[in-house]
Amino acid sequence: MAVLIIAEAGVNHNGDEKLAFQLVDAAKKSGADIVKFQTFKAKRLVTADAKQCDYQITNTKKEESQLAMLSRLELSFEFHFKLVDYCNNIGIEFLSTAFDSESLKFLVNDLKLKKLKIPSGDLTNAPLVLEHAQTGCDLIVSTGMATLAEIETALGVIAFGYVANKSEKPSIQAFENAYYSELGQQILKEKVTILHCTTEYPAPLQDINLKAMDTIANAFKLPVGYSDHSAGINVPIAAVAREATIIEKHFTLDSNMEGPDHKASLEPEQLKAMIDGIRNIELALGDGLKGPRPSEVKNKAIARKSLVAEQIINKGSVFSKCNMTTKRPGSGQSPINYWELLGKEAINDYQIGDLINE
Repeated sequence: MAVLIIAEAGVNHNGDEKLAFQLVDAAKKSGADIVKFQTFKAKRLVTADAKQCDYQITNTKKEESQLAMLSRLELSFEFHFKLVDYCNNIGIEFLSTAFDSESLKFLVNDLKLKKLKIPSGDLTNAPLVLEHAQTGCDLIVSTGMATLAEIETALGVIAFGYVANKSEKPSIQAFENAYYSELGQQILKEKVTILHCTTEYPAPLQDINLKAMDTIANAFKLPVGYSDHSAGINVPIAAVAREATIIEKHFTLDSNMEGPDHKASLEPEQLKAMIDGIRNIELALGDGLKGPRPSEVKNKAIARKSLVAEQIINKGSVFSKCNMTTKRPGSGQSPINYWELLGKEAINDYQIGDLINE
């Protein structure tokens, strides 16, 4: 199955509806499968005193509260309908991450989304994680900053949300029971993909740790993808070679725009180059079966070697190390028969350079 590529527009529209449409166009033109935004009510997401991350201050060149910054980056619920219609019209799937309960209900009940993304920052926000699972939607779960134990706890909450009766009270024990149940494991495998992620913008290469994808896959036996915050396109392409099933990457129309995420985002031509690279890697990965591929079959007789007469060999003469060697082409008797012929009498006459055929 092809890698699912999510072009993360996020808040790179800067609160500008026209810019949001242009981001959709750029994602479609690049070849992405999904364009993803972020849906939130700033006042429900952060307190008035919540501080910015260092990278947000650096990238915006402005120190202010998260509330002030995020308030400028909200998209109205009403505009979401226009975005979804536009995505449908041009043929790209719309997705958005909900950062609060009101926004989640809107995405599911009003926009009718069937797939949801839980961001890294909410992995330990068990009430919101549970609400996501209770929608019954397929879930993509980012795990930036997380330990394996935190991922397992979140998966327990998700399993409970999927399988528990409405009357069953949520609890740590109930989450564990759901996670370890046969039904819980089955539904997690059917509906959940985990994304490895490093939550820094841009993420330093030494902190990417792509091998953690293998650790996650081995620990939970679920599909694993990669949400990339590194600079450039090399790391997400490498993640595909490590069998990522989903790649998510931030993009922008111009990385020099003002805003918290532009500096860690690809511009459209880079996004297209990443997607082209991913599709090429998918082709190169193949089916895993080792055998001659169609393009190389014609070269076997040319590149391989055959048993060849090193000296004149008359019928009845004995094959020896002195009168027999191996040379191209490979259209004669295979060198694997070298030892079988040693000491035997020739049944044919051979001139120097003749392919031996016994």
